[in-house]
Amino acid sequence: MDTRVISVGGSIIVPESRPDDALIAKFVRMSASWLNVHDNRRLVLVVGGGATARNYQKAYIDAFSRRGMLVDAIAKNSTITQSAAADMIGITATHLNAALLRYLFDGLAVEPVVTDPTVAPSDWRGRVLIAGGWKPGFSTDTDAVYLAEKYGAKIIINLSNIKQVHDKDPSKYPDAKPLDRITWADFRKMVGDEWTPGLNAPFDPIASKKAAELGLTVICADGHNIENTRAILNGESFIGTTIGG
Repeated sequence: MDTRVISVGGSIIVPESRPDDALIAKFVRMSASWLNVHDNRRLVLVVGGGATARNYQKAYIDAFSRRGMLVDAIAKNSTITQSAAADMIGITATHLNAALLRYLFDGLAVEPVVTDPTVAPSDWRGRVLIAGGWKPGFSTDTDAVYLAEKYGAKIIINLSNIKQVHDKDPSKYPDAKPLDRITWADFRKMVGDEWTPGLNAPFDPIASKKAAELGLTVICADGHNIENTRAILNGESFIGTTIGG
């Protein structure tokens, strides 16, 4: 089987207050047409939380600071840290977004949404497998790496709201240059080794470490450009950044 793994950034599914239904429909049509070319093609789609996750995480953090001393006293034996709680809220948002895609791919996506890549079915029914977040400590990028390892995929397509990775943060440095290719060593110097809930990085640090260890290649590209995503799937010329080596 030709199995491809795509990490679909939440910013593509829910960029602001509601899901981008027009873009999602285009992505589903393109994916279905790509699958239809050959019977041996399969897609694993790992879905992020997007604005839904960010909005609920912010609401939690803001409400936490206002909840009052009485609640703090009652909850002094809390079993979860504030950071882990924010992560769990974000993970729940990924499950909602994953359910949206799973039912849009109905007939192609037969299995339930995967919420733990370590127990994902080895031999799954259908042509599309949808996954959401797993546990605190990293983003759905890391889940994508686990699933790529499980299903023998060597390349992960990472779709977000950026066209290419830059040599430094373009929002801070006007002279930042887009990169066509970068090694894992250089990329990891840029993103660091630590994860925080809601971290905005082209590919999360925990996922990057594991992908480098496995010798995977990650292609970062703009998920709004559907034809560009098709070109990546087809092994054609594309706009994006290849991370590997």
